[in-house]
Amino acid sequence: MKRKLLIAAGGITGGLFLFAGPAAADAHDGDAAAAAVQAVMDNLWVFIAGVLVFLMQAGFAMLESGLTRSKNVGNIMAKNLADAAIGIMAFFLVGYGLAYGGDSGSGDWFGWGSFALSGVDLFDISGGLSGATDFFFQAVFAATAVTIASGALAERTKFSTYLIFSLVTTAIIYPIVVHWTWGGGLIAQITIGDAVYSDFAGSTIVHSVGGWLALVGAFMVGPRIGKYGPDGTVRTIPGHNITLAILGVFILWFGWFGFNPGSELAADNWVMFVALNTALAACAGIIGSTLFNWLRTGRPDVAVAGNGALGGLVGITAGCGTMTPWGSVLTGFVAGFVVVVAADFVDRKLKIDDPVGAFAVHGACGIWGTLAIGLFAKYDDAFLGRDDAGLFYGGGLDQLAMQAILVLIVAAWAIATGLIVFGVLKSVMGLRVSAEEETAGLDVSEHGGPGLALDDVVAGSTPSS
Repeated sequence: MKRKLLIAAGGITGGLFLFAGPAAADAHDGDAAAAAVQAVMDNLWVFIAGVLVFLMQAGFAMLESGLTRSKNVGNIMAKNLADAAIGIMAFFLVGYGLAYGGDSGSGDWFGWGSFALSGVDLFDISGGLSGATDFFFQAVFAATAVTIASGALAERTKFSTYLIFSLVTTAIIYPIVVHWTWGGGLIAQITIGDAVYSDFAGSTIVHSVGGWLALVGAFMVGPRIGKYGPDGTVRTIPGHNITLAILGVFILWFGWFGFNPGSELAADNWVMFVALNTALAACAGIIGSTLFNWLRTGRPDVAVAGNGALGGLVGITAGCGTMTPWGSVLTGFVAGFVVVVAADFVDRKLKIDDPVGAFAVHGACGIWGTLAIGLFAKYDDAFLGRDDAGLFYGGGLDQLAMQAILVLIVAAWAIATGLIVFGVLKSVMGLRVSAEEETAGLDVSEHGGPGLALDDVVAGSTPSS
């Protein structure tokens, strides 16, 4: 299953014990020492990977604020702070138990137990990851899933309403998908021939969940004032700071080296292989999106290139443990095309205002990356259970069909729950601010002051001496 490395450390430790006493005892002690070192390294690496994933919150905040108007940057930052605080807390209290709790009697559908980590051994690493390490890594994934929708709802959504959405997503919607897959539930138990689902780090489990919720939310809240003309003409509302947006892209890219390689859940030789595939797909995503958009418009748009990088990263998140480097390049390159086509379709055909292209990046590319496993899967990623599962390696159509079922079930769940949550919130609290508040900007109307102040003196302040 999981491939352990630390061969050098284990070999050196074992070698030292071989010279310290009787051979049988030394071999046993050497194996035990190597296993202990391995366990510590596994937990340390997954913790570091979780820290990198947590840093992605900063990347999302910078990207979203850069691609929106300056009068709303404070609101963007507030929502990303809320996603971290509420998301991790909700996952602690409820979500982790629904995802990984013991059998509820309906084990195919949801877990039950371990709420607020009750009964979880937070320290023992003898069997792999400690409860604390596992929760930390899983919790930052939950926060990432919900913050994907933040940008799609930007510039017109009530902050109080968004807080409830964040809570429900990380407590219920996302954890149920995790239970169906990584938790061994509904989807994990489906087989087609020899094929079982594969989603190594969450192209569908994390990213498409956030992408579908972003699309439903943007549809339900409606477009920003002035986005579409009376005749349906699409108007561009440019973001205020492309520098901030692209720095956000680079921070997200950096964090993805925890997101994907960390999902190996061990410090072994697969970590660098996954990191290599992750880097190649991001580069190919930039090239694919830039080339395609350049040919379409005659200009290499910088924001499109940034989203191309993210599309490549989302696309390879599912298959990063099974594809060859060339498979990763192809997956990322196609994802670059997918970003451009999906963003244009959502904006011009569906007339859904998604200011940052959240669905195009996370929803559409998440779907593509999940399906790409059925084409390009070469190695056993500890989900597939076999090599050469992809169509282009002689694996037939079974894996592709299985991946499609994964996509469809998760899409149905995310869309249905999204419609319910946003529908209830719209009826009870309202989804969007008033036209006057939207025009003034959410920083002032929702948070009491500008998020980006250009003046040094604020009325009523006392000058410093």
